[in-house]
Formats: sequence, C-alpha cells, structure tokens
Amino acid sequence: MDTSESSTEEQSTDPTEEPARRGWRRFAMDTRPLRRLAYRRLWTSTIVTAVGSQLTAVAVPKQIYDITGSSAWVGYASLAGLLPLMVFALWGGAIADSVDRRKLLLVTNTGIAVTSLLFWIQAATGLESVAVLMVLLAMQQAFWGLNAPARNASIARLVPADELTAANALGSTVMQTGQVVGPLLAGALIPVIGLPELYLIDALALCVTVWAVYKLPALPPLASQTKRRAGVREIAAGFRYISLHKVLLLSFLADIIAMVLGMPRALFPQLASETYAPYGEGLALGLLFAAIPIGAVLGGLLSGTFSRARRHGWMVIGAVVAWGAAITGFGLSDSLWLAVAFLALAGVADMVSMVFRGAILLSAATDEMRGRMQGVFTVVVAGGPRLADVLHGTAGSAFGPRAAVAGGGLLVVAVMLGLAAAVPALRRYRV
Repeated sequence: MDTSESSTEEQSTDPTEEPARRGWRRFAMDTRPLRRLAYRRLWTSTIVTAVGSQLTAVAVPKQIYDITGSSAWVGYASLAGLLPLMVFALWGGAIADSVDRRKLLLVTNTGIAVTSLLFWIQAATGLESVAVLMVLLAMQQAFWGLNAPARNASIARLVPADELTAANALGSTVMQTGQVVGPLLAGALIPVIGLPELYLIDALALCVTVWAVYKLPALPPLASQTKRRAGVREIAAGFRYISLHKVLLLSFLADIIAMVLGMPRALFPQLASETYAPYGEGLALGLLFAAIPIGAVLGGLLSGTFSRARRHGWMVIGAVVAWGAAITGFGLSDSLWLAVAFLALAGVADMVSMVFRGAILLSAATDEMRGRMQGVFTVVVAGGPRLADVLHGTAGSAFGPRAAVAGGGLLVVAVMLGLAAAVPALRRYRV
C-alpha cells in the first residue's frame, strides 16, 4: 500500500493521540474520526439520510400497492429503480474522480431533496399514477447513484489512513440503524399523519444534509492529477484498474460470493408461513427481516473489537466465512429464536466484512480512482442481493426453502475458502 497520499490528503491536524482503551471501552465503537470536524459533518448528514431515505423506501411500495393492489407492480418498481442506480453509479464514480466532490455532493443531495418534494406533491394531490411514481423513483435512484461514490470516496480525504476502518464502521452502523428505525418509524407515522407526509419529512430532513455538505471543505482532484472528462473511457479505465489490482477485484468478489450465494431474504415469507408458522406468521416475518440489520448494528457498536486490525484481507475472508456458517445454521434451525440468533450473527459478520472491504477500497486505490471504485462498489452492493432473490427463490421452489438456505451458506464457505487459497493477494493484504 502506498501511504504517501494520506499525509497530503488529510484535511485537519491530528488531535492528541487517544490513550490506551481499557475495560469495556476496548470493545466499544472507535469514535476517533468524529473528532475531525469535516468527517463529523459528513457523518451527521448520513444519519439524516439513513432514516429519511427509509421513510421514502417504505412509502413508495406502499403507495404503489395501494393504487394497484398488486405485489407484482411493487417488484416492477424495484427493477425500475435498479437500472438507473447501476448506470449512474458507474458514471458518478467517474465524475467524482474529475470534479470537486463537495460540489457533486451538493448538487446530488439537492436533487434527491427535490425528488422527495415531487413525491410529496404527487401524493398530496392524489395523482395516483404508477407511471409517475416509477419515473420519480428512477430519478431518485439516479441521483443516489451519482451521490454515493462521491460520498464514500471523500472519507479518505477527511480522516487519516489509520482511522479508515473506524470511519467505515461509524458510517455503516448509521446506515444499518436507519434500516431498522426508518421502517418502524414509517409504520408508526402513516396511521397518524398519512403517507404523503413521509415524503415531506424526507425532503425537509435532506435540507440538513445539504447544509452539512455545504460546510465541508473543498474536495477537488489532487494537484498531481491531470484534468479529464468523465465518460465511457474513464469508466472503462476504472474496470481496467480493478483487473490490474487483485486485492480490489477480490474485495468485490468476496461481497458477490456472500450476497449472491448466501442472502436468503427472498425465502423469508415462505419460511415464516411454513417453518415458523406456529410462532405467528407476522411475528416470524418481521423478526426474520429485522435480524440481520440488528446484528449489523450490534457489530458496529462493538466495532472496537476489530476496527484496529491491520490484516484487512484476513478480516474480510473470516467475515465472509462466518456469514456463510451463520446462514447455514439459520437454514438448519427449527426454532424461530435460534434462526433469528443465527441471522443476527450473520449481520455481525456482514458488518465486519463491510467495514474492511470499504477500508480496502479506500486504502488500496489512489485518490484519482476512488470515485470509480466506489461506483462499482455501489453497483455490487445494490445488484448482489437482487440476484440472490432470483437464485434463492428458484432454489427454494426446487429443493425447499431450508435446503436452499443451508446449501447457499455452505457454498459461501467453500467458495470463499477456495478463492482465498487459490489467490493469495487478499490473504496478504494489510495496512
């Protein structure tokens, strides 16, 4: 790893070195990055986005189902948002490497806020048009695709290299917490204030995000970088860069292995209605969907146990194998509570994997490539679980849901260990 950049990129002076952590503080989340004002502002904006975006994520499918009475249309809407997210994430990564990332964040966060405002207008006026909803969803996901690479790539310019894993743990914990709190809050608010107001709350909350981003320091390309356009050639250069740096390629493959082979969420409804029906289908379904995010949040809160590890490659390998083992245990569980426990353990493993894969992308790539690496990362994170839905749904129909889940978990363990044995680059990577 080239460490020459970190001193050039750091935007603030190091605070007094943290004293040795003792007792329970050794296990608690490492909050050193929050001492840096610029990162603290970016992280604060993430808190608002994490919860607010989940309000809209609940409101859109609910409104579509209310209009059509069809779950199929809810699925079509999800696909309508996926394509623009993937296209604009790749393009957004190239843009993030060629412009001031702060300015790009300002433009895209404003675009997301305006889209949320348009969501509110169509709902408040009773338009009841699925076509309009799908267009607005595509717009929102396009802005998000442009936003995410710049946001993630900026972290390495706001904290020093030895705090990257801690910064990723802080950000990932907030996002996972939003996935738990946001839907619960939406469910509680809809009967009280109505569905349209969820969009309005999201739009108003995004004003806080825009203000926090406005207060960030300028993040232009480094002086040593040559000015370039953000087109197809630059996107292709990003993929060539990945192919030439095995540790980056392996970090993406690790996530694909874990998510495509081992994400069983498509089978949760069937398991809730069949295997765990004696516990109550509604209770079982809610617990199954909530267990992984809750485990991830707990992993984040206890990230002091792993955030200072230097063997990032081994941490990713171990986390993916642990994910596969936990998913296998879930597939073999007759008891709902044991199943939830295994899923929560899988969530902890996913948090560890997420933190160290993110740190590898920020530390192993040069600044001029970080935006494009984050663009590919966004596509992998968004696309992997959707491919898993198709694979597990098909396998569940053919072999039964529990066999499909357990088999997928075992495949994760076998494939990840095989990849780690065959290609040593990830095993050897450390900071």
